[in-house]
Amino acid sequence: MTKPSLPELLHAAVAAVGGTERPGQVAMAEAVAEAIDDGSHLLVQAGTGTGKSLGYLVPALAHGERVVVATATLALQRQLVERDLPRTVEALHPLLRRRPEFAMLKGRSNYLCLHRLHEGVPQDEEEGLFDQFEAAAPTSKLGQDLLRLRDWADETESGDRDDLTPGVSDRAWAQVSVSSRECLGASKCAYGAECFAEMAREQAKLADVVVTNHALLAIDAIEGAPVLPQHEVLIVDEAHELVSRVTGVATGELTPGQVNRAVRRAAKLVGEKAADQLQTAAEGFERLMELALPGRLEEIPEDLGYALMALRDACRTVVSAIGATRDKSVQDEDAVRKQALASVENVHDVAERIVNGSEWDVVWYERHDRFGASLRVAPMSVSGLLREKLFADRSVILTSATLKLGGDFNGVGASLGLAPEGTEGDDVPQWRGVDVGSPFDYPRQGILYVAKHLARPARDGDRADMLDELTELIQAAGGRTLGLFSSMRAAQLAAEELRSRIPEFPILLQGEETLGELIKNFAADPETCLFGTLSLWQGVDVPGPSCQLVVMDKIPFPRPDDPLMSARQKAVEEAGGNGFMAVAATHAALLMAQGAGRLVRASGDRGVVAVLDPRLATARYGSYLKASLPDFWYTTDRNQVRKSLAAIDAAAKQAESA
Repeated sequence: MTKPSLPELLHAAVAAVGGTERPGQVAMAEAVAEAIDDGSHLLVQAGTGTGKSLGYLVPALAHGERVVVATATLALQRQLVERDLPRTVEALHPLLRRRPEFAMLKGRSNYLCLHRLHEGVPQDEEEGLFDQFEAAAPTSKLGQDLLRLRDWADETESGDRDDLTPGVSDRAWAQVSVSSRECLGASKCAYGAECFAEMAREQAKLADVVVTNHALLAIDAIEGAPVLPQHEVLIVDEAHELVSRVTGVATGELTPGQVNRAVRRAAKLVGEKAADQLQTAAEGFERLMELALPGRLEEIPEDLGYALMALRDACRTVVSAIGATRDKSVQDEDAVRKQALASVENVHDVAERIVNGSEWDVVWYERHDRFGASLRVAPMSVSGLLREKLFADRSVILTSATLKLGGDFNGVGASLGLAPEGTEGDDVPQWRGVDVGSPFDYPRQGILYVAKHLARPARDGDRADMLDELTELIQAAGGRTLGLFSSMRAAQLAAEELRSRIPEFPILLQGEETLGELIKNFAADPETCLFGTLSLWQGVDVPGPSCQLVVMDKIPFPRPDDPLMSARQKAVEEAGGNGFMAVAATHAALLMAQGAGRLVRASGDRGVVAVLDPRLATARYGSYLKASLPDFWYTTDRNQVRKSLAAIDAAAKQAESA
């Protein structure tokens, strides 16, 4: 039988999902197939509506090698496993004459732990275990969640938290789940043979396609203990998020609450001397954390350094003592011991990392009104780690709607540890960037408006002229506005002011309801506006007339006092580069590209992206930022924009009444 061609396979898959084949999707599939065939690496920008999941799944399934697909969001993971993969596999089966298997794999804490469920949770305040189901009042929210979890445990086949609908609180889930450090291990656990996390791992070992998340991919790369099965092809979707997710996994944190929890957990398992040593070290650390001032610590203050060394040494003593102690009076001693070890080892590792110091790490102190004080340590850059761990011994395809910043892929490539495209060298991963475009006609469907007449925004300053402009734009648009703000404070101030100015247009504010409810209500009523910050820049998909105006209050540069971003910028400058362009402008370009992408989500969408920051039109870096956005028709004419918005609003109302 003749081997089916890639166009045949793609056509069958697109038909199976009820889609329309697009030139960009075909170009993407061909580029992915070529990269897999020659073992090279590919960055592919595929605009909204391209159908990029089939653009990589079809050539990957056709090649027959084991594939890992890593995504940033739960929504895309579910789409792949529940919709795209089942239909694609069925469509390709007659042509490939085989039926590829697929599975989803997540971190251990995402799965219900049967040991925790049946034996209870080791507690900090008392000996033994705590029956959470008896202790939590059945009428309380926690009690209701726990009873639902107990019932669900008898029905679920996966034990995956995301399969439980409606969901439960983080507090409730913590009662029935464990981290990888707390897990007893399948061979030592009475429930090992039935373990949901172990079953998920076994299914992944047998699958041709494993769908996972960026965090687990990062853990697999950083910790050296493989959690993903061996694979020949890695596909990273939503790749614009990868660096921040890897940075998050590689970031350590110490808080007084976390340290005190470790003290309580260890106290029941070690002798008085070791327990007192840890208690004393914890008190010294907590005392200093109350005095510290927020900001980056380029050098660790002497007193804090001594406190961290004392904490590290006390943790080391306790870890040794826990390992040597057995106390059968402690109920389910192994579980109590494992939880205590996990807490103490984590404190030890972070304290030692900060004490040892590294020119590649950034340390800073934070204080939050809600969460209190914390000491954090993060890598200056993860590019070297990614170059070494991600691009070795497999073909890597990274895709997103926003990878090409300022007109090329080199900015994103550099953040991933890649040399500029076309660079030759024995130790240099070879890659190429491909922009397959978008099926949307951006110049005809959207306008990019820059309010050039406004004053330059000052940090946390009063922007009365911006609020006047925003009010007029919303009135012209008839509501239908997604407001993307550079800070939560700015979003709150704008919502408060505009609710009094234009009460006829309901304004929803991030934080007042769950994100899902906010987006649902925003989509349901065209006159409604939705204001918010970071997650809205990337997490809103509302095609149609409810979102015809996307407003950015200002260019979203990182705050000048952001410890990690400012350290990265300084490092680039010390190496002779342009720190502002490499770090701050790249960060802003990526967010703006994502934010502007909220406007056109379907072929019939029309509207305006309004940037209420004149620097996009007047500053030298403005052209770099504009080149990172969709190719909308560009103007600074405020009267023209109001007329256009009014016309779009009138057309939408006419369609709604028809």
